[in-house]
Amino acid sequence: MTDVGVVTRAPGELELTEIEVADPGPGEVRVRLVASGVCHTDLHVLRTGWGMRHPILLGHEGTAVVETLGEGVEGLTVGDEVVLGWKAACGECERCLAGAPRHCSSPPRSRRKLSLDGQPLTPVLRLGTFATRTVVHAAQAVKIPAGLPAEQSCLIGCGVATGVGSVRLVAGVRPGDTVAVIGCGAVGLSVIQGARIAGAAEIHAIDLDEHKLEQARRFGATHTGPPEAGVDVVFDVVARPQTFEQALALAGSGGTVVMVGVPEGGDAGLPLVPLFDRRLTIRVSHGGDHLPSEDFPALARLALDGELDLAGMVTRTIALDEVAEAFRAMEAGETIRSVILFP
Repeated sequence: MTDVGVVTRAPGELELTEIEVADPGPGEVRVRLVASGVCHTDLHVLRTGWGMRHPILLGHEGTAVVETLGEGVEGLTVGDEVVLGWKAACGECERCLAGAPRHCSSPPRSRRKLSLDGQPLTPVLRLGTFATRTVVHAAQAVKIPAGLPAEQSCLIGCGVATGVGSVRLVAGVRPGDTVAVIGCGAVGLSVIQGARIAGAAEIHAIDLDEHKLEQARRFGATHTGPPEAGVDVVFDVVARPQTFEQALALAGSGGTVVMVGVPEGGDAGLPLVPLFDRRLTIRVSHGGDHLPSEDFPALARLALDGELDLAGMVTRTIALDEVAEAFRAMEAGETIRSVILFP
């Protein structure tokens, strides 16, 4: 069978080309992609390589159908529709054995089943969803309750799980808390939705783009712009030195600052005396500390029950050959999420 994918052979180079997808090995599954969200992390990989070996197959936010089972795979059958998870737990590392699978130190991956012109192809975050097919570890393929369109369910795989998880699992926002969210792209809007679902009394959306602030109101923000008084929890979804310093300044006494975004470099000056006097807590959200096997079905149920708005986050659907345009629209602030739909 002939498969195609969107790859980068060197930083800044983007190409739609034929790829080779081998049969799955023990504990693996080959899947046919149905939908994939276009996430900012993939743009970062395109620009920088993110320390990965080229060539790289982009994409990590996908819904797929299981086509082939590797030896020993249990709990999945051919034809199952699954959401692919990059934060699956191995079940064997020190952290997993200590009962902390959300902090797994060695997430499972498939064994080099993808190639380009005979050269091993590195899939982003062990997935590679900008392709007609890919091979993943069986633990990365998670069944969810039926009923969600694929263009919505794929968003659970990264942006939504990161945002909602940052609220519920990392910060532990409680009913009545006051919250500020710096950065209102797809992940920031998911943080806002998570805070709304958690019962936050005030949700302050902060962004330089007025259009994004309007969107934030639709998803549950009660205020736009920085709060006048300190809040209980501040989420820095941008993770630049300036935004992190702003987050520290916005947290009230006894408050918590959560770094959600992936930092691209730079150092933030920590004001030690105010940090001490105000008894602030700083936490890092690694993908919202989500565990796909538990959290993907739960998030799907929230969406099916009407509490989590996934449909509103899909700005446009595109074909696989329109990824470059999706990246342009993302940078221009024209989209929350572009989603690739596969024929």
